[in-house]
Amino acid sequence: MMSDDNQDTFRNVSQKPGLQIWTINNMQMVPVPAQGFGNFFEGDCYIVLYNKGSGQSADVHYWIGNSSSQDEQGAAAIYVTQLDEHLGGSPVQHREVQGNESPRFRSYFKNGLIYKKGGVASGFQHVDTNVYNVLRLLHVKGRKHVTAAEVEVTWTSFNNGDIFLLDMGKAIVQWNGPQSNRREKLKAVLLAQDIRDRERGGRAQIGLVEGGDEQDSPELMKVMMAVLGQRTGQLKEATPDDKPDQVQNNNVRLYHVFENNGNLVVQEVATQPLTQDLLHSSDCYIADQRGSCVMVWKGKQASKEERKEALNRAVGYIKAKNYPSNTSVKVMTDGGESAMFKHLFKSWRDRGQTQGLGTTYSMGKIAKVDQVKFDVMELHARPELAAQQRMVDDASGDVKVWRIENLEVAEVNPNTYGQFYGGDCYLVLYTYEMSNQRHYILYMWQGRHATKDEITACAYQAVNIDNKYNGAPVQVRVVMGKEPRHFLAIFKGKLVIFEGGTGRPGAVIPEQGARLFQVRGTNELNTKSTEVLSRASSLNTNDVFLLKTNQICYLWYGKGCNGDERVMGRAMSDVLSKQDKQVVMEGQEPAEFWVALGGKAPYACDKRLQVEEPPHSPRLFECSNQIGKFRMTEVDDFAQSDLDEDDVMLLDTWEEIFLWIGNSANQYETKEAWNSAQEYLRTHPAGRDPDTPIIIVKQGYEPPTFTGWFNAWDTHKWSVSDLSPRPSTPSSPCTLRAQTSVSMNMSPSSSFSPSSPGGDTVSPSAGSSGMYLNPELIVNKSPSELPQGVDPSQREDYLSDVAFENLLGTTRLDFKRLPSWRQSDLKKKAGLF
Repeated sequence: MMSDDNQDTFRNVSQKPGLQIWTINNMQMVPVPAQGFGNFFEGDCYIVLYNKGSGQSADVHYWIGNSSSQDEQGAAAIYVTQLDEHLGGSPVQHREVQGNESPRFRSYFKNGLIYKKGGVASGFQHVDTNVYNVLRLLHVKGRKHVTAAEVEVTWTSFNNGDIFLLDMGKAIVQWNGPQSNRREKLKAVLLAQDIRDRERGGRAQIGLVEGGDEQDSPELMKVMMAVLGQRTGQLKEATPDDKPDQVQNNNVRLYHVFENNGNLVVQEVATQPLTQDLLHSSDCYIADQRGSCVMVWKGKQASKEERKEALNRAVGYIKAKNYPSNTSVKVMTDGGESAMFKHLFKSWRDRGQTQGLGTTYSMGKIAKVDQVKFDVMELHARPELAAQQRMVDDASGDVKVWRIENLEVAEVNPNTYGQFYGGDCYLVLYTYEMSNQRHYILYMWQGRHATKDEITACAYQAVNIDNKYNGAPVQVRVVMGKEPRHFLAIFKGKLVIFEGGTGRPGAVIPEQGARLFQVRGTNELNTKSTEVLSRASSLNTNDVFLLKTNQICYLWYGKGCNGDERVMGRAMSDVLSKQDKQVVMEGQEPAEFWVALGGKAPYACDKRLQVEEPPHSPRLFECSNQIGKFRMTEVDDFAQSDLDEDDVMLLDTWEEIFLWIGNSANQYETKEAWNSAQEYLRTHPAGRDPDTPIIIVKQGYEPPTFTGWFNAWDTHKWSVSDLSPRPSTPSSPCTLRAQTSVSMNMSPSSSFSPSSPGGDTVSPSAGSSGMYLNPELIVNKSPSELPQGVDPSQREDYLSDVAFENLLGTTRLDFKRLPSWRQSDLKKKAGLF
């Protein structure tokens, strides 16, 4: 029986940021050493604690091996609950099943997970790390998230589509299946290097064999034959890769879960879209996405027993629903909700939530933004500010506008820039400078009454313009009435949206009588005028309206509008009409005013509440259209390194959707990216606006409104000068750099035997040729401790670009421009001298 006294069990639990792992051994929690992280025995259960630091909620996972016993699983679940209590009840709890781990769990092990045979319950002993008495074959699978499972050391375990690591202790041979792709090979290289560095102290050799060209690696093939024997017959065909996450499920149900006389009671509360006020802090709830994920929410005022039993009730719920045993389970407390949970709700406000510059207020369908003076230099220096404000600059760049006429592009008279008609489609090219380079944004504005042919032509012509600028423009779909902030700003307070009609020269415009326009905005960066139905019921006491008749233009000021709004209304009236203006205060309207509107009628007279639009945490997904269905795999705790050039990625910042297109992205997925984004919005469980702006960004041309959502973005990683003219070219120099940066000791001609001394040998030209070393091998080491061939006075040449910048605080190019005394000073501080 397990003791209730947690003091001894949890006395070594650290509150410092980072990862801690325990395995369950004889019903006790036993710490796993750091060099064993990422290795999981199939017969065991593990508890994984990740502390983020900075006052953020920790994450506690319990991992269930496929061969683990029921007793171990039960013990792990109890320890997780006790650990949660020990940490104050704030951590998010996750139940992980081998082979079905969550994106967050996998994110802790960037180089992949290794499943090992055996475990305590099976009677097998755990193999100590940092020894060479090893012989195993690892079957490596996965494009984004890598797993490696131990399989029988025989040729019959191989197939043509995957990658296999033959680990012999002092030597590791990577065999690439003929049908494996570049990304899979790179991931396997990183895993092999990780095994070498963590388990062998960096003293093991790595060799590479291309399965389709085995004759090019005769020495390595001799080694493999010596271990595996002669191969007879053909290898098996490729097996399917790991499946992406489940199709996004917009069928979300919220249940109140409680016990009544010892029975589990599950009572449905609501279906999507959910609202935050459904959650009462005195209760516990389950949010069920039709079995794809089950999330439990524990109210802060819920009883101790209810909170303690939350995880067990989730497991019981899964059984009661006959869901698969590997169904994802997450348990979170009131105030410690995950981004995924918050995204299930129409809106979400964190307690004590503070706003940065430019607080946004949602009022109807037009956003109102507090006045902010944008400093273009600050926006470029602080991309996180640009991202939050959705502004790449201060809107002082150049603007060019085309209209779609007869399915072709026709230039618009600059005197009419800012006037958009609902029966038309437009292309707006915005040019600005950043870091002495020109950047482009191409807006595609779609009128509500434009024909399907015109909308299609607009997209087609956008591709043509994109081609003229060598793929550099960021493309933004703008649906009439849903114009993003920067679009408003570039027209300097003169943006007018006409409900219908066309702006084509010579077009016959039928007599419409009185026309009514609603004006919203407090400065030239956030103001627009929208035509509404010419009826009194369209008025709103909070706004400025312009009523244009054949004789006069009335400027109507509602009682709720402020001085800034009146100023912008006056400026907009000059754009709309050259007629005399008559100011009309609400409540003092002349009879002619009501006659023009068809008579008096009730309208919105309540003071509009300025409801803050709470910021949502951004989420990144890998897009996939495998097996004919749109699927996405979420990337947890994302970074720039997660943007793989083979991918199409979707970044959801709630107010906007970014589609990032990698250089070597699959052409079909690239073509389908737009439909994928619309499908994502349409099926979102929170009932998202399907007209949310969609922005296409290509690798190497990322604007600050995109990069600002990533921590420590490296602007040199994809230098535009290094990219081919079209970002979709598969064989760009970017691809070559990615391959060489992890290619140390991977030459097919490498020669070694399993019994040879461990250790890496580096050629004198290794650094200059793009072959890099693990920094741990060269930082703070005496010359005698360095790998053979490393020049002690030029250690920085053996660092990757990322490691170079992390250690020296500057780019390689800028470092070379420094005087020698300054270079020496930086190298000493970095331990490279």
